[in-house]
Amino acid sequence: MSVRAVVRTFSELCVTVGTLIVLFVVYVMFWTGIKAADASDGQIHSLQDTWASGPLPTTAPGTAAPDAAAPPAPEAYEPGRPFAVMYVPRLGKDWDWPVLEGTRTRTLQKGLGHYEGTARLGETGNFSVAGHRRTYGDPFKDFPRLRPGDAVVLTDGATWFTYRVANTPYRTVPSDIGVIDDVPRKAGFDGPGRYLTLTTCEPEWGSSHRLVVWAHLDATQPVEEGKPRALSG
Repeated sequence: MSVRAVVRTFSELCVTVGTLIVLFVVYVMFWTGIKAADASDGQIHSLQDTWASGPLPTTAPGTAAPDAAAPPAPEAYEPGRPFAVMYVPRLGKDWDWPVLEGTRTRTLQKGLGHYEGTARLGETGNFSVAGHRRTYGDPFKDFPRLRPGDAVVLTDGATWFTYRVANTPYRTVPSDIGVIDDVPRKAGFDGPGRYLTLTTCEPEWGSSHRLVVWAHLDATQPVEEGKPRALSG
């Protein structure tokens, strides 16, 4: 084979490789975002349809209905299915994402994932949630902006739950599972309470570490009373 043919073949190979790289970048940066937006919107609409068509609990977790027998134990969250919607005003006025049960890859492609085995929404313990920093809609792209006092608001269709962030994002390693303990000591909490943990990847385009934010339940109110103050601004 002549030198000219070798150079031409190498050039064509470089062009092909370059094209594949560009297509991969487009897929990661744009197409996964489009898919995630469609998927998360679908999850939220599904939840809203369910809430509109079925009976809902009238008391927040941890409270007792007056003059009534103890309510039956709530049904377990169904793996891979949505059960709540989260709003974080600090991350944008239109920032809303469904929360699904579990943290498997396919689950996190549709929204945020609740760590199985951690507390239920609003209950005593540590309601812990993971989300992508980048790709699949970049839900936690601006995670480092979170600051103490910021509101994290969730609803299960019956109740609004407003948590307040307790710390600036804490950097740790993926094996540090103590961050989702019932009482996460590194958050400065020293006893049982109604806590929230949010986790995402660090650095922005990697996964060697994790960023963690903790919060405590600040207020609850029935949905029929309207949106909480944290969302009305």
